[in-house]
Amino acid sequence: MIRRGRLEGWLKRSIDDLPRWAAINGVSFRGIKIGPLPGLENRGSTVIAKQELRSEKEGPLMVVPKDLIISRLNIDLFAKSDQQLKEVLEAVGEFGHTTRGAVLIFLLMQATISCPDIHDVGVLNPLTEYIKFLPDELLPTFWTEEEQELLVGTTLRPAVRAKFNSLLREFEHLRTSTQEIEWCAKYWWDEDEGQVTFEDWMSVDAMYRSRALEFPRIGDSMVPCVDMANHASGDATVALFESDEDGNGLLLLRDGKDKRAEEEITITYGDEKGACEMIFSYGFLEDNVTSARMMFLNLDIPGDDPLRPAKIAVNSAAPGFRIFEKEDGITAWESDFIWLVCVNEEDGLDFKFMQTVDGDQEIMTFWGQKELENTLKLKSLLQQEPLWDVYQLRAVCLLQDRVERQIETLEEMGEPEKGPTIREVPWQLAGRLRKLEGSMLERCRRDLEDQKTKLLDSGVVRQYLGISEEPNEEVDFS
Repeated sequence: MIRRGRLEGWLKRSIDDLPRWAAINGVSFRGIKIGPLPGLENRGSTVIAKQELRSEKEGPLMVVPKDLIISRLNIDLFAKSDQQLKEVLEAVGEFGHTTRGAVLIFLLMQATISCPDIHDVGVLNPLTEYIKFLPDELLPTFWTEEEQELLVGTTLRPAVRAKFNSLLREFEHLRTSTQEIEWCAKYWWDEDEGQVTFEDWMSVDAMYRSRALEFPRIGDSMVPCVDMANHASGDATVALFESDEDGNGLLLLRDGKDKRAEEEITITYGDEKGACEMIFSYGFLEDNVTSARMMFLNLDIPGDDPLRPAKIAVNSAAPGFRIFEKEDGITAWESDFIWLVCVNEEDGLDFKFMQTVDGDQEIMTFWGQKELENTLKLKSLLQQEPLWDVYQLRAVCLLQDRVERQIETLEEMGEPEKGPTIREVPWQLAGRLRKLEGSMLERCRRDLEDQKTKLLDSGVVRQYLGISEEPNEEVDFS
């Protein structure tokens, strides 16, 4: 079982009690129910048709009152009547004004309110009980260190490490910001009696990450009961979620998606998401997934680049590049960062230190005589240059080298053995991800080689490199 920390407010309620909770709190079901699929109880609960459903005749399958939606707006409303919630949101500063920060703190407060050892904290509300119906999700942040070692060579490994570091920073910020609040000091942080641990913060993160939906006109939210629906992509998606003019949450059948009794009602969590993101955020992959779809590889500025410190200081792009699959199966890439890596002073890139009115120094970036206020705009400037093909060739060579190193890391890992302490789900997911990403990297390597070959045929490139017309002449790209 996933660790839930020390808060006893995480004690679970049976899904059989959910219809009563829904009826009391105004959630209406039409022709559907929530529970396990017959014969597939090990998959947990989902939304199921109780009767034959025809899309041309059906209204909303589910209506969730707007007051129950866990959104940034509603948390502000809850805080008006819950003084302790308001205290914490204000104490953490800007983090409490973000949707993620507000939702995670709200969820932690509901577990606190439910804890039998904690009294006179928070205001009981319908969502205090609802979170007890949510299942534990085996996301990679809850994998053991041994299970995470299976991810070496995949893009999920650095993503999990980065998430751990981010969660630790958030948790420490929460602790230091609220330790002077009397009830927080007593019930959350006291060395002997404090109830909140880092595992509790991991739990609210997993709950939000795996259940948040981008709801139309509402934004990222957790919508009770709608978030019980499982994911299916493409044509297998049965229903969609929407909000009505009053802000209530709706679950609607898609056109032409008729369903028989006892069949599952699925939604999409995002068809564009790659295999890595699906495992990272939801802890599963569909059985029919045959491609990694999208990958992000980190990229560093070479240590011998004399402009490296200045480039790092001014960079405003994600330090890496995205590989994705086009409809024709060919891989493509995109990156704003790579252009900062592959140009230097001799090309026209320059940095100058300017004195501010406060006496501090500020780095200013220039391309030629033009000030570059944002490095994200560098590519558009390079595209206007006569040497654009040369810059593209440099970028492709750098990316190809990075892809080859990633392939080597995967190959060095080999086929890991399944130890007795490794659980089946992490073992299966890690193995599938390694194969999917390995296949995509191999295709990307070939596609980058094709791009390089085409660029070498450019007259601008040949002139720049001093390549003669001899067809077999070797080229040194260093």
